[in-house]
Amino acid sequence: MKNRIMKPLALAVGMGLCTAALAAPSGSFDIKELDTSKNVCNDFNGFVNAKWLAANPIPADRTRWGSFDALRKDSLNVQHGIVDAAAANAAKAAPGSIEQKIGYFYASGMDEAAIDKAGFDPIKPELARIDGLKNTRDVVAYITESYAKGHPVAFRFYGNADFKDSTRQIAYANQGGLGLPTADYYSKPDFEKIRAAYVAHIARTLQLVGVSEADAQQQAKTVMAMETRLASASLVPTELRQPENRYHYVSITDADKVTPNFEWAAFFKAQGADVKDGFSLSQPKFFAEFDKMLTDVPASDWQAYLRFHAVDAASPYLSKPFQEEDFTFNAQTLNGQKEMKPRWERTLGSVEEGMGMALGQLYVAKAFSPESKTRALALVNDLRAAYKSRIENLPWMSDATKKKALEKWATFTPKIGYPDKWRDWTGLTIKSTNSYFDNVQAADQFNYAYMVGKIGKPVDRTEWGMTPQTVNAYYNSLKNEIVFPAAILQRPFFDAKADDALNYGGIGAVIGHEMGHGYDDQGSKFDAQGNNVNWWTDEDRKAFEARTDLLADQFNHYEALPGKFVNGKLTMGENIGDLGGLNAAYDALQMALARNPAEAKKKIDGYTQDQRFFLNWGRVWRGSIRPEAQLTLLNTDPHAPAQFRAIGAPSNMPAFAQAFQCKAGDAMVRPADKQVKIW
Repeated sequence: MKNRIMKPLALAVGMGLCTAALAAPSGSFDIKELDTSKNVCNDFNGFVNAKWLAANPIPADRTRWGSFDALRKDSLNVQHGIVDAAAANAAKAAPGSIEQKIGYFYASGMDEAAIDKAGFDPIKPELARIDGLKNTRDVVAYITESYAKGHPVAFRFYGNADFKDSTRQIAYANQGGLGLPTADYYSKPDFEKIRAAYVAHIARTLQLVGVSEADAQQQAKTVMAMETRLASASLVPTELRQPENRYHYVSITDADKVTPNFEWAAFFKAQGADVKDGFSLSQPKFFAEFDKMLTDVPASDWQAYLRFHAVDAASPYLSKPFQEEDFTFNAQTLNGQKEMKPRWERTLGSVEEGMGMALGQLYVAKAFSPESKTRALALVNDLRAAYKSRIENLPWMSDATKKKALEKWATFTPKIGYPDKWRDWTGLTIKSTNSYFDNVQAADQFNYAYMVGKIGKPVDRTEWGMTPQTVNAYYNSLKNEIVFPAAILQRPFFDAKADDALNYGGIGAVIGHEMGHGYDDQGSKFDAQGNNVNWWTDEDRKAFEARTDLLADQFNHYEALPGKFVNGKLTMGENIGDLGGLNAAYDALQMALARNPAEAKKKIDGYTQDQRFFLNWGRVWRGSIRPEAQLTLLNTDPHAPAQFRAIGAPSNMPAFAQAFQCKAGDAMVRPADKQVKIW
């Protein structure tokens, strides 16, 4: 089932491949896109991106449009061809093969007539189960059973590496259960209209399954009141960035003291989770409130809450009225999207969520060459060398902390393109005779069992947390790894025919960004083995935080919407990654140019290599976004808006001012006392 509020936020940006320096063809960087009427030193983002943005408005079925989105659309088109072919040939495919399973899955989602005819029949047994809840014991049993079917209820439960021993996989129970983006949406005056729209959405959703209008309105108020209680005990995104707020290891006995009405041993047994010594009850305050609600909230109120969330989770897979109501609130009201995405794209999204890595296996065979891995590693190694040099020469860090930082540098593990071994999908039954809902449910339960089955076992460090067809990248502090899926290895991040400046300013900077996450305000709290331990001297940590405070202040002054500013604390990690990554990529470019002095002196289309380096960095961050979506992201997203990422890091770099002959007082030349230098 869909689960917007229980997915981790994307952690990354993009990257690509390294190549020998070649003259760039016009297709690599079209200088006609540059708006030379703007002063590059005062409006760098406008200079690079204004003309393109004016010529490329946000499509009606999108909430944003830019470099990443265009590349994602390309990836989706490739995937569309794959699933269309799989559906057409599913009956002839090898029985039980991923081609057949993907084909049947996709075909069931494209059968609109069957989906509309079924209405909400697929969830009637679930609704009947909810109708039968009489007391606390029934509610607890329902939550436990729902989880065992892969349907999260009221909180989050998953397996991950132990923060204190990253070699073993343990269970985590985290706050959850909210239908709005963050806890702040339930209390701050800014979101009063959204709260009212949410209550109306809940009521309309309940009416779709036969609840009378009057009852639906009352139940909607009840759901809102329950979620407001949960929100009052929940941490907000800035607080959740702190490792200590995401990890609280307890014994099962101690956990039961926090939740005397919710027995964890019974829950784990029902999930098939191997939890013996203990687990992370990550936010005890939340679970204490959840436990109180199990007894002081009437069963009828719990029925309203569980009923709505069961319908809401299933809505994308039910008939058209459910899909439209889901779109109206979650896409249109919250994010300003004008039109639904086409049916094929929505169904493809379900296949991606249910069998993403299997689809990735087919994607890689069609759209990615193995040779690219080798070429990508060459650029990673250049960035590694540059980052090492920068650490060794930090003037503010002691030798003792540098030694630990370099130990961490030495254990960075890059993963490029796709996994070395593919996941086994044996046991997942997807049938041509199944309904779309049934196939989604089968995949949910299969994937949940797969995740739970890893709890209590050693961590598999070869496993990927992102599919190859994803246009993104990530750093995992628990494995100290940087991961770059195949789909990001394209322009504007990488072009095999482009000069070094474009590649280092694009993918090189973002490889550096991912490395930088190992040393950002939170990644720096994990050591070379991926354990959450302090490896800093007190003096060095203070010096580091003084610098990061300057960076937070810089981004706090960026106004994304009228009267709405970027949260420098929430976006801190990404901003540190950008600043360190762009500096390291610039150093790596200078190393590459030193190996090829003739290339270093050449201008291409009238621009030097240093200028083209920064121009491509700016191009990577071109993008427009709808105001509603921007407001949501300002409150939830650890990434700053794209236009500020384009200017934030280079405005702290003397190399940018030198490249474009900017002067003190220009917007892209921050004053010396405000210029941020960290890594």
